[in-house]
Amino acid sequence: MTIQIGDRIPEVNIKRINDGVDTIDTHAFFEGKKIVLFSVPGAFTPTCSEKHLPGYIALFDAFRDKGVGIACMSVNDPFVMKAWAASQNAPSEMEILADGNGDFAKALGLEMDASAYGMGIRSKRFAMLVDNGVVKQLEVEAPGEFRVSTAEHMLTLV
Repeated sequence: MTIQIGDRIPEVNIKRINDGVDTIDTHAFFEGKKIVLFSVPGAFTPTCSEKHLPGYIALFDAFRDKGVGIACMSVNDPFVMKAWAASQNAPSEMEILADGNGDFAKALGLEMDASAYGMGIRSKRFAMLVDNGVVKQLEVEAPGEFRVSTAEHMLTLV
């Protein structure tokens, strides 16, 4: 079942990229914070690298000025996510999350099967506003679209 507005984030361990890589529980990660979590189908893929992550990087300060953090997640391993964030010059304060096995995407009910493209199980493209572990806004893209999960759109909702 897909997570809904008003639901608490499910508890799953994910990898957070800092100077290194650490494992963090999602309840601990979201506790006491207001964060826009956006998820992309894959690091280094065209829309994700040319539009999605760059949009959040460009508007990072605008979100921060509203007291909202940014977290980017993908079903990729932590080493790929670290290299992708570095290649995109992501701010060091932006949270980069690796959901290597797709456990968090599955727990959210937001996984998709991209096997036809040789990518296996991935996350749908989405963005959500999470306040102290509770989903306040949820925007899930229709297949092939890039509209409601953009930084520009989410900035209007925070």
